[in-house]
Amino acid sequence: MSDDMIELGENLPKGCPARRRLDHVTNKWGVLVIVALAGDMLRWSGLLRAANGISEKMLAQTLKVLADEGLVVRRALEVVPPHVEYSLTPEGREVASLLIPLVEWAARGSDLRHMSALAAEQQ
Repeated sequence: MSDDMIELGENLPKGCPARRRLDHVTNKWGVLVIVALAGDMLRWSGLLRAANGISEKMLAQTLKVLADEGLVVRRALEVVPPHVEYSLTPEGREVASLLIPLVEWAARGSDLRHMSALAAEQQ
């Protein structure tokens, strides 16, 4: 293992930039926004729909944090009415490729529990 690798099970120290980054990427809305943008570029309204339940304020904060981390690009087009597009950077696509299996795993587990609960109700 290289000196740069974290020992398995070792916590990242408080204040560590990697810990801050993980917090930004793995919070509830960060995950949903990154996964939504993995498919393609989206406009504001598309992101609001994709991250179902997010407020406009939280979406704005999440996009700003992810842009500051170098994971999301905001592109404003000079048209009337204003048109803003959001997409992932190459690093953002790398993060998305790691998060998508986790989201799929969570969805599968959730579906299995939901199906088990429905089966129990029908008995």
